Amino acid sequence: MKKYIIEPGQKGIDALQVREMTPRQLKPGEVCVRVQAVALNFRDLITVNRGVKQELIPLSDGAGEVEEVGSEVTDLKAGDRVVGIFFPLWQSGDIDAAKFSTARGGTPTDGMLAQYVYGPANSFLKFPAHLSDAEASTLPCAGLTAWNALIVQGELKSGETVLIMGTGGVALFALQLAKNIGARAILLSSTDQKLEKARQMGADELINYTTTPNWESAVLQKTSQIGADLILELGGGGTLARSLESAKINGRISLVGVLTGFDGQVNPLPILRKSLSVKGIYVGSGDMQKQFHAALEQNRIHPVIDRTFNFGQVKEAYEYLQSGRHFGKIVIQLD
Repeated sequence: MKKYIIEPGQKGIDALQVREMTPRQLKPGEVCVRVQAVALNFRDLITVNRGVKQELIPLSDGAGEVEEVGSEVTDLKAGDRVVGIFFPLWQSGDIDAAKFSTARGGTPTDGMLAQYVYGPANSFLKFPAHLSDAEASTLPCAGLTAWNALIVQGELKSGETVLIMGTGGVALFALQLAKNIGARAILLSSTDQKLEKARQMGADELINYTTTPNWESAVLQKTSQIGADLILELGGGGTLARSLESAKINGRISLVGVLTGFDGQVNPLPILRKSLSVKGIYVGSGDMQKQFHAALEQNRIHPVIDRTFNFGQVKEAYEYLQSGRHFGKIVIQLD
């Protein structure tokens, strides 16, 4: 039994180290899950590059099979295929400080990059049967974030226009969901090759932000100077000002990422002048995860996986994420 940890006091990908695991006794309400696959998110790169103060198993997202259940567990049984919930304590309702503090894969809550994980039964959820373990491993963070940002908080409707940034995991989940409900999708990416792949997935309008740095003007041109109903804002400080200009009057912005970093100044005047609604989206609750799974199952949606690595290639997987060359999700197979 092995696990990866982030070595305390070190920063960067080389802080990832393999360690032996010691099996432990289950508590009555716990389950043991044999992890089959895990998926990387930008948050995982931030965590390893910032370093940790105590030993931590990284990665929020993973899928596997229930190996054993505690004496009081009734909702799960050995053999069930499950994913780990991102916020183990956020089952329903609004998030608060206590629920926020237990995000999986961040201090102090160990993540999924281990051959076996333990935890309360209600911190795991069965996933749709049409998905492989690799596909299911992408659901808890990227998938649920897209669902919350577009459907729950974003309230995207058929016929509306959504602007989607990039071609990573959250963005491509958002594209699939938008097209499934009949929305019009404008997609930004850095290369024509990625844009062509997005077009094949159903993107209605494409903008290369490398060759069109003032892309907010292109968004307005493609919407008859009205702007987009909803913006899936993944860039953060470096792109938010352009997103404000791209939104229509009374439009919505779901702020879900900080891919351009944490710095940047934003003029709040467009928010006031255009009566914009800007909502911070940090994944979602267990109830939202269940709703998301139901939608995937009903519509037979499959996540987009760019590349799969094995358990011995974890550092290479992180390096590939850091390169930004991926289209969709990066997965590590443990079995």
